[in-house]
Amino acid sequence: MHEAIDTASALPKEKGWQSIVSDVSSDQRAFKDVPWGKPMMWIFLLSDTFIFGSFLISYMTVRGSTTVPWPNPSEVFSLMMFGQNVPLLLIAIMTFILISSSGTMALAVNYGYRRDRKTTFWLLLATAALGATFVGMQAFEWTKLIMEGVRPWGNPWGAAQFGSSFFMITGFHGTHVTIGVIFLIIVATKVRRGDLDRQAHGFLTGRRGNYEIVEIMGLYWHFVDLVWVFIFAFFYLW
Repeated sequence: MHEAIDTASALPKEKGWQSIVSDVSSDQRAFKDVPWGKPMMWIFLLSDTFIFGSFLISYMTVRGSTTVPWPNPSEVFSLMMFGQNVPLLLIAIMTFILISSSGTMALAVNYGYRRDRKTTFWLLLATAALGATFVGMQAFEWTKLIMEGVRPWGNPWGAAQFGSSFFMITGFHGTHVTIGVIFLIIVATKVRRGDLDRQAHGFLTGRRGNYEIVEIMGLYWHFVDLVWVFIFAFFYLW
């Protein structure tokens, strides 16, 4: 007991401003080696989950409460192929493309932590290309429906709320995909130039020799893909 007291009394004591500065900066000393990128992305994705969840709950509420018949998705989202209407063909292709992009993104993260710059670059570029293809097909879908008379305030197939729900939910998701494509191209460029290996100064570089930014982009991209699965189930299949 006496030895413990003597040892503690032997430690240098901080007084005045030194004590205040030490208390304020103690969190920085404790967490200086903890990467901040992934926790911040998880916090963002959590907040985004609430937004998408609110949109989908609102959609289900509107659809369940309307007295006017809701448009049949198989009829609205059909494509003319060989003289016949094929229901949900475009949506099925879009879903396949976006789910495939999750595979290339997962491989990019894998090869990123192996520090395989060339393979990581091409996989990131492939993911961005698949995402851009998805957005292009979504733009085609919007154009087709607008030409057929769908508006935020009405449509020729039934309940007027269909148009506003469709443009709001798919537009918000498409914006996320577009932003993801832009950031994927930025990260791919940095990987190709070797910015992550030498910790070059700039946006989205991170720590030297660490490809953590690729994993952070992977978290965002997988979230966007997961949200589309719910949109596909609630909006196109219901």
